[in-house]
Amino acid sequence: MKKFLKQNSFIPDAWESLKAFTNARIALGRTGVATPLKEILDFRMCHAHARDAVYSVLNIDGLTAALQPFQIPIITVNSKANERAVYLQRPDLGRKLNDASATNLKNETSHSADVAIIIADGLSATAINEHAVHVVKKLVPLLKQSVLTITPLVIAEQARVAIADEIGAILQAKLSVILIGERPGLSSPDSMGAYITYQPVPGKTDESRNCISNIRPEGLEYGLAAAKIAKLIKTSLQLKLSGISLKDEEQGLLK
Repeated sequence: MKKFLKQNSFIPDAWESLKAFTNARIALGRTGVATPLKEILDFRMCHAHARDAVYSVLNIDGLTAALQPFQIPIITVNSKANERAVYLQRPDLGRKLNDASATNLKNETSHSADVAIIIADGLSATAINEHAVHVVKKLVPLLKQSVLTITPLVIAEQARVAIADEIGAILQAKLSVILIGERPGLSSPDSMGAYITYQPVPGKTDESRNCISNIRPEGLEYGLAAAKIAKLIKTSLQLKLSGISLKDEEQGLLK
């Protein structure tokens, strides 16, 4: 019995101390030749959280109420993906507004503006429900300090990143920024990203965008994220470009 217990007791990895610097699944140790049961159960729990995030739903009423203090009109739109299963199977439909939403946006548009801010569920509405308002509350004052005009705020359901191109074009915005739930990871089911596109029009591709990712308290905190987004927006408008050209020419932009 003593020999059996000794052979199957937990054996830590020599580099276990590195776990203090990352949430990645490293230095799990072993029990005999197997992964410890605790780590297996933790993996399954994290996987469940990631799956839940993919199927989470935007809290539109909560987002709308929290954004009211800005006294900026708020418009809710939907993509051509009419349900989550379609959204996951047809990414192309998540990049386009449905006809009713496009018409509604056109009716709300009266003049051009510098920046369109879109809040979209993406692959984790959980991330948006938890983090988007905190970033917008810090971002809007920074944009107003720079005397930049803002279109109505748009909340988009079943949306992919590129839906911001059509929204920005309809709203006649010089630049669009979309806050969107990122693909959930096993250690980050609530990670939010921000994508910035100069002169948004349908057909733009990813090299035309700048991305700031992992926005959440455990990653890039709200104030720093808002400051980086604001700085990117101002520089993009000044140079009249975004994407890989902006990154190549402004190496120190986000430092």
